Amino acid sequence: MVELHTISDNHAHKRNEGTELNLDWIDDIYVNLNAVERRTKTITTRRAVKKANQAAWLLKAVTCIDLTTLSGDDTVERVKRLCNKAKFPVSRHLLEELGLPNITTGAICVYHEMVETAVKALEGTNIPVAAVSTGFPHGLSPMSTKLAEIKASVKAGAKEIDIVITRSHVLTQNWQALYDEVKAYREACGDAHLKSIIATGELATMRNVAKASMISMMAGADFIKTSTGKESTNANLNVSMIMVRMMREYLEQTGFKIGYKPAGGISKAKDILGYQFLMKEELGNEWLQPDLFRIGASSLLGDIERQLEHFVTGRYSAANRHPIG
Repeated sequence: MVELHTISDNHAHKRNEGTELNLDWIDDIYVNLNAVERRTKTITTRRAVKKANQAAWLLKAVTCIDLTTLSGDDTVERVKRLCNKAKFPVSRHLLEELGLPNITTGAICVYHEMVETAVKALEGTNIPVAAVSTGFPHGLSPMSTKLAEIKASVKAGAKEIDIVITRSHVLTQNWQALYDEVKAYREACGDAHLKSIIATGELATMRNVAKASMISMMAGADFIKTSTGKESTNANLNVSMIMVRMMREYLEQTGFKIGYKPAGGISKAKDILGYQFLMKEELGNEWLQPDLFRIGASSLLGDIERQLEHFVTGRYSAANRHPIG
């Protein structure tokens, strides 16, 4: 039997209240990229999990997935199917063999147009709907439009809002503008939780990644997220290490726990283990729970199911036997 511990409250810790903008703190941020790379290269080699232990890690990952569809050809029926998969992400026969009750994914993530559909499809569950917003993925809409989009998604029932920052604020070192922007987004969210997408692949340097992460937290972000999934470079362990270290520093300075969401390009079960190991080693077991760790993915779930099938039966099944929507 696989032992799996979950929590029922999507956000069980005190919410980040933000801080005043502290430019001295930002100026003191440096990144030793060589040290980061040395550290990340050993994350998956120093810890080996196999058989039942690996199955437990993968099942935990399922509970942290923001099951996502962000395509131009999204339809109501596709979103409904995705929501049903979020409610029953792992085949019943696998869970029975593992001796486990049903689990669910961490959230469903959609464009604003599909928020009401997703909310209705998830009625009676604790699965929140996350809406990408603020001119996702490029974030170049007028500010008034961005704020209106956030408010519309919250009104439609979204409990989480994934915003995109204006990259030019980072590239021009206009930290006040970035802080003011994210703070305005946080206020527009009201009770909905804010995930700040840093778009790491478009920020030029790792130091910019670190500073943009810290500014977002200072402005009140509940989560920081690597990517939109639309950039040429998305989530990887190097940027994750830098962002997680900023989260740890922010916790030490303020006492507020910030969540982390890698997104984009995470499609294999073996890949997500590295992110889980990183969270455990840098921040502890609490950051393996869905209130502080989310994974922006779609095809990942299908591969996790294939690995679980192999654990239970000793055979790999065809990928089309584990549809995600």
